[in-house]
Amino acid sequence: MISSNLTILVLFYSRHGSTRKLAELIAQGVESVPGCDARLRTVPAVSTVAEATAPEVPAEGAPYVELDDLQDCAGLALGSPTRFGNMAAAMKYFWDGTSAQWLSGTLAGKPACVFTSTGSLHGGQESTLLSMMIPLLHHGMMIMGLPYTHPELMTTASGGSPYGASHWSGLDGKKPLSEDEKRLAVALGRRLAETAVKMRSA
Repeated sequence: MISSNLTILVLFYSRHGSTRKLAELIAQGVESVPGCDARLRTVPAVSTVAEATAPEVPAEGAPYVELDDLQDCAGLALGSPTRFGNMAAAMKYFWDGTSAQWLSGTLAGKPACVFTSTGSLHGGQESTLLSMMIPLLHHGMMIMGLPYTHPELMTTASGGSPYGASHWSGLDGKKPLSEDEKRLAVALGRRLAETAVKMRSA
């Protein structure tokens, strides 16, 4: 039996696990909304060695994203760790290959949000979130963030912003998510899913 639930794609890249944990919390928020299912997907790493290839199926965790996932989704949450204030090359490489979806308007009019994790406290969380918005805007997506009606935005000092969910993982990547960061990630996923439901109803 085919489910009539809306599919929300949670697409992320993670090296040390912090961005993946944010993705899982956002998926939790998505699935707290009746009629919505989260689809967790990742992208393979890129290499400076031309002959290097990633396995067809990841050894563990979320499967690699396919372009059909963009077609199937009713909304998208996009996450990447920070690389000098920008999204990681692996995520950029994926979006550079979506010209056909841009031409056909696959994502146009769908809601989207972004999330990130940084090793340093002032390591470019907000600029990374903004960098991920750029290809989504070119695809015609409707981007949403977190409103200040979430009191955690006024109290957290390590992550979370009106641009999207974020986390400060520490230089070794092992700093756990704070309770405020967790609540904001769940809230972002829930807000994305609720918006997708409202748009379908309209």
